[in-house]
Amino acid sequence: MYEGLVILHSWLRWVVLIMAAVAFARAASGRFSRRPWTPLDDSVSRWFVISLDVQVLLGIVIYMFFSPYTMSAWRNIGGVMGEAVGRFWVVEHLVGMLAAVSFAHVGRVRIRKADPTRRHFLAAVFFGLALVIMIISIPWPFSPAARPVLRGF
Repeated sequence: MYEGLVILHSWLRWVVLIMAAVAFARAASGRFSRRPWTPLDDSVSRWFVISLDVQVLLGIVIYMFFSPYTMSAWRNIGGVMGEAVGRFWVVEHLVGMLAAVSFAHVGRVRIRKADPTRRHFLAAVFFGLALVIMIISIPWPFSPAARPVLRGF
């Protein structure tokens, strides 16, 4: 079950990153072209946040209940904090992704409450920050906690 969940989590990351990039691109282009906020902008931002929520929920389930790595890491947290890979999985990945989901949610709420002329600006700022934090917090193949770009192959 663990391996299947990790594969799903790995593949879903691409949906989230694509949705984040599209939401950010629409927001930035809308801001610079002074295009009004449209129902499509609202839909893209909503689907980005929903996909991110599903990804974070899946990640928390893996982290809390299925990951043999985090289960053993919590037994020796002091030792894990001294090594880059262990610290990445136990702290940095989790905190980074929770920060990204926080920026996405705060942005979504602020967008809905904002004056229509500021919505693109707010979306670009908050979704851009969420996207950057997600990219930093992903275990890319070139990082110390390297993982394949697509698991399951």
